Amino acid sequence: MRIGELARRTGVSRDTLRFYEKVGLLDGERLANGYRDFPPEAVTWLHYVRVAQGLGLTLAEIARHGAELRDAPDSAEALSALFEERIRTIDRRMAELAALRAELAARVGTDCPLRVGGASSPPGPAMEPRSGRPASTSAP
Repeated sequence: MRIGELARRTGVSRDTLRFYEKVGLLDGERLANGYRDFPPEAVTWLHYVRVAQGLGLTLAEIARHGAELRDAPDSAEALSALFEERIRTIDRRMAELAALRAELAARVGTDCPLRVGGASSPPGPAMEPRSGRPASTSAP
């Protein structure tokens, strides 16, 4: 099928299909007239690519596991391992965000929310806005 039909059937733009072809995610043949021709299974493959992207996989990760996905998408062991690692990463990030949230909540309503070490520690040096450098103590 030609690129326009593939785009219509998958909801993926022609430019994106050309990019996928360029980076090796999609295989198409060039016909004698210069048109691209894609096999019917490209529709299913592109649906897998879109779902994988929705699950947070990068195009590089999809390309790395492409053969496995194409051959046996319902039993891709390497992808299961990748998903497990992704879950661990998300869990770590959620813990970091929970700690940050607790720190922010502890500083809300304090007399000086930007004190180094928290609301109960003595004030640290004043910082210049935007630069993050210590403010000079002399008047201009």
